[in-house]
Amino acid sequence: MDETYETCLIRLRPRDDVVYISQNRSVLATGRDGFVDGGPERGLFVHQTRLLSRYRYLVDGQPPQPQALSNVEQHSWLGYYITRPPDPCGGDQCNTLGPGDPTARGTVELRISRVLGDGLHEDVDLTNFGQRSVAFTLQLDLDADFADKDETAGRRQQDGRISRTWRRVGEGVWELNLDYREEHSYDHQGNAGVARIHRGVRIHIERADSAPAYERGQIRFPIELAPHGIWHSCINVVPIIEGRVLPVLYPCRALAGTHNDYDRCRQRFLRESTAFAAPTSRTLSHVVIGTLEQARRDLAALRLHDLDQGERAWTVAAGLPGYLGLFGRDTLTAAWQAALIGPELMRGTLAELSRWQGSEVNDWRDEQPGKMLHQADTGPLASLGFNPLARYYGSITTSGFYPVVVSELWHWTGDKELIRPLIGPALKGLRWLDEYGDLDGYGFYEYLTRSEQGLKHQAWKDSGDAIVHEDGSAAQPPIATCEEQGFVYLAKLHQSEVLWWLDEKAQARRLYAEAEELKKRFHDAFWMEEEGFLALGLDAHKRQISSIGSNAGHCLATAVVDQQAARRIADRLLEDDLFSGWGVRTLSSRHPAYDPFSYHRGSVWPVEQGTFAIAFQRYGLHGHLQRLCHALFEAAAIFDAFRLPEVFSGHQRDADHPFPAHYPGANAPQAWSASAVFCLLQALLGLYPYAPLDVLLIDPHLPEWLPEITLQKLRVGSGATTIRFYRRQDGSSGYEVLEKWGTLHVVRQPSPRSLTATFAERLSDALSSLLPGR
Repeated sequence: MDETYETCLIRLRPRDDVVYISQNRSVLATGRDGFVDGGPERGLFVHQTRLLSRYRYLVDGQPPQPQALSNVEQHSWLGYYITRPPDPCGGDQCNTLGPGDPTARGTVELRISRVLGDGLHEDVDLTNFGQRSVAFTLQLDLDADFADKDETAGRRQQDGRISRTWRRVGEGVWELNLDYREEHSYDHQGNAGVARIHRGVRIHIERADSAPAYERGQIRFPIELAPHGIWHSCINVVPIIEGRVLPVLYPCRALAGTHNDYDRCRQRFLRESTAFAAPTSRTLSHVVIGTLEQARRDLAALRLHDLDQGERAWTVAAGLPGYLGLFGRDTLTAAWQAALIGPELMRGTLAELSRWQGSEVNDWRDEQPGKMLHQADTGPLASLGFNPLARYYGSITTSGFYPVVVSELWHWTGDKELIRPLIGPALKGLRWLDEYGDLDGYGFYEYLTRSEQGLKHQAWKDSGDAIVHEDGSAAQPPIATCEEQGFVYLAKLHQSEVLWWLDEKAQARRLYAEAEELKKRFHDAFWMEEEGFLALGLDAHKRQISSIGSNAGHCLATAVVDQQAARRIADRLLEDDLFSGWGVRTLSSRHPAYDPFSYHRGSVWPVEQGTFAIAFQRYGLHGHLQRLCHALFEAAAIFDAFRLPEVFSGHQRDADHPFPAHYPGANAPQAWSASAVFCLLQALLGLYPYAPLDVLLIDPHLPEWLPEITLQKLRVGSGATTIRFYRRQDGSSGYEVLEKWGTLHVVRQPSPRSLTATFAERLSDALSSLLPGR
């Protein structure tokens, strides 16, 4: 890369002025000033319902001046404000010449600390740093509209009644109760009924050093402060969902954290999951470590505690703020990609999704028996039946990818008792694909919504304008995209392996034969010889959609492509029209429908880059791999806190575009953007676990920009190991097993599909693994 485009001084500011704190199903979205002062997509949201639509502090009717505001962790926040005292100069005329603002000559500081559990705890502290007594009114201005997350910037569909009551509930304790009830009669494609919701929020005030009063949306505190006097109050915001009171979890002065269940779960995961270390140097090492550690914390922060399957089996929301719920393919992808740091996310996600598996034909929900869930919303519109999203199945990807993740869990754990209950749901998903996914019996898997409110596109790229013909016109379903064939191929291939271990030999043979037959037909139907690439898909008439996009990279990762075509596909993915310099675009920049700010027609998705890294490693294409990983880690260095967003723009990296742009509305943190970085590292180190044989295969190829890294307590099966990987002066890579627990064999061996490894290299690597320290 030309040194002109180095990124060490570039830091992208957040794309908007919204700050988020979140935990479990709750998120508080404020302005940069820490307050909610109207506007779309801001407020306190719990179960996708805006419980507070206005929430701000005023001093004598004026906003205080923010001085320092920041998240402490994802679930906590601290802000310092100062306010101009009523008479900063003590009756004397202020001298406006010289340094010093009158505001700071007799400072009154407002300090607000927030910790979000399910409910919100807030400590409010005032300190008079002036030398004179002051008196003023502190106002908490608040309101609630109970809007669905999708109503905050659009048309309101629900119209329930809000009641407001203020009362003193005990000695020194006051409460404002906002209560909302709504019912809705719905009738959609045979789904009819009356749905009701009951949601509310209580503003609970205690330990206040002066008694509050409430009138017309304002809680007022009369304040009198002597010189260096202090004032304090605790405010608890208590959510109520369907009449169930959700806990606040955090007590007074809890900013540094306590020992509630959520904290314990987070700390346990961070303590037990694989950790990373590297010596500091003038390389990207610090960026790599920072990105990996931020990703671990983001996955922990997105945990949906109410869906825990156990202490070490849990799942995550797809992303913040838009996808704070259960999503099928998103959580499966994140769980698989993050397996390097532990199997907990796979265990919880697979178990939870099996509970939602389709059991009937329900066209409104795009549901059929055996089909896996796409998403489950808990907001008012879904709960009231305005849309089918309370339980919606509009994705072909989830059913094909579920068996893949089951096999990955097997590879990492080798635990038959853990895997057995998951085989039934996996096979039901494959049966759904064969019975419902092949709409015309042509032998490929395609999608077509049956719902009057369903998603038009239901493969990996599911936005309404995602799939386009080579002339830029919209492709109409039913469509068989190339990557979905790859997912089904890999699902059947790997399920056959798991079934063989479970002594289900007949089913294993059947699935293996079906996978191999699909692979044979796939090349003939999707390969474009002139382009040296795969067609994006087959349209309703079984004609190739010859647009050049990123979909083919998934086919490379699943190995559904012919071995002879692998390098041509990999080379094409890194040509300038697809590779932006920050990652592979979703659509070629030469395509007439290309738009760097589109969702799926030219943007860059970190989650795809993680999968493509595994693809390049699978075929031993280490140059391709290092170029891709370098680009994405440099992108991480640009974004705030080394946190890769859901998606970013596809601008070409050049003198006119030295950094990419934010995608409007991109989620951050996003589960499968966090998980992608673990795939990058796994590919660079050539890690392949096979717990059934207590083996960890490795094939490290470290680049110059990452000369050394240590993985601490990497778990495979019942064993674990700490390994230091390093780059030698001649460019080759070595490793050293620093510690090992349990029965685990670390063996150096290239991928069996490598296009670059020779027999002699394989033999040398295998023998070197037997040396002391290996």
